[in-house]
Amino acid sequence: MPGSVDDPATPSGGNVYDRRMCRDLPGVGWQVHEHVIAGDWPRPAAAARAELARVLRGSANGAILLLDGLVACAAPDVVVPEAGRLRLAVLVHLPLGEETGLAPGPAAVLDARERTTLRAMAAVVATSRWAADRLVAHHGLRGERVHAAPPGVDIAPLAPGSTPGGGPATVPGTVSGTGSAPRLLCVASVTPRKGQRELVEALSALTDLPWSCVCVGGLEQDPGYVDQVRGLIAEYGLDDRVQLTGPRHGPELNASYAGADLLVLASRAETYGMAVTEALARGVPVLATAVGGLPEAVGRAPDGGVPGALVAPRDPTALAAALRRWLSEPGERHRAKVAARRRRTALAGWESTARSLARALEQLRQEPRPQEAA
Repeated sequence: MPGSVDDPATPSGGNVYDRRMCRDLPGVGWQVHEHVIAGDWPRPAAAARAELARVLRGSANGAILLLDGLVACAAPDVVVPEAGRLRLAVLVHLPLGEETGLAPGPAAVLDARERTTLRAMAAVVATSRWAADRLVAHHGLRGERVHAAPPGVDIAPLAPGSTPGGGPATVPGTVSGTGSAPRLLCVASVTPRKGQRELVEALSALTDLPWSCVCVGGLEQDPGYVDQVRGLIAEYGLDDRVQLTGPRHGPELNASYAGADLLVLASRAETYGMAVTEALARGVPVLATAVGGLPEAVGRAPDGGVPGALVAPRDPTALAAALRRWLSEPGERHRAKVAARRRRTALAGWESTARSLARALEQLRQEPRPQEAA
């Protein structure tokens, strides 16, 4: 795993996933030994590459190793030569070349390194069915070697939000009545891939309606982008309505979900979107872009209802229209809330993820040891 897996300043769904699998795989019959390798992945310096090589060389012939894609795909010249001796699987959270904001040249280099690595692996695990199919098509992988193990979620208490009764919320002095403004929540690192610019632009068209928006997520990954988002908030006069809090953890993050009426994700690319299921696990509906694995994460309630709405990515106008409908139509808000609570009952837990991952690893265990295959 990358050294950042335990860094509270850079929380991510991939880090949560890695940690949960270290914890939950033993419960489905696997003994886990952790190797955390410090470095600026996926652009490792010589020391990080040397440490990765040391860990691989120190593993017994035929050993099964599961490598985070951020590490494995960044160093094919270190990893691939060991593929004939070890049984290697790579867990891909996000294809390296698909991080938004990369220049075409660096993106192509990372994409080529990833392809080289994945084609040599005995197994590849993706975090959604969409992502698995995408890896097969994009890198020309053998389908039987690529597995999906979507993230699970822990069901949490229902979120009371701003209006526990589910009725229309208002801002005193703006719309007659009582209560507080509807609370929008975005949980994502503030980076181009997560689309906070588009979110702020959409919100700027809704100043005639009551609402507030809290954006929870890391501010260190792309400081220039963070400055752009803050500049837009100031330009549109939204300083008192849009808040960038930085990362939150544990009880503080739980409180953010508990106070939310709607989760909003304007991502440009997403392999799954764990914030979606975290919101749904509390009965909070979701408005998200229809990109990558997000529709899979949003899913449907057992009766077929969509627990929120999906809109086109990179389209602030479409996002604003969907938000306006949700904010101004109590019937739509009630429908989405009911569907989210029903979807909550059908969400898979982390044990399901561990079992899916274990099946992929079991396939490796049943194959001949690499040195015997020849």
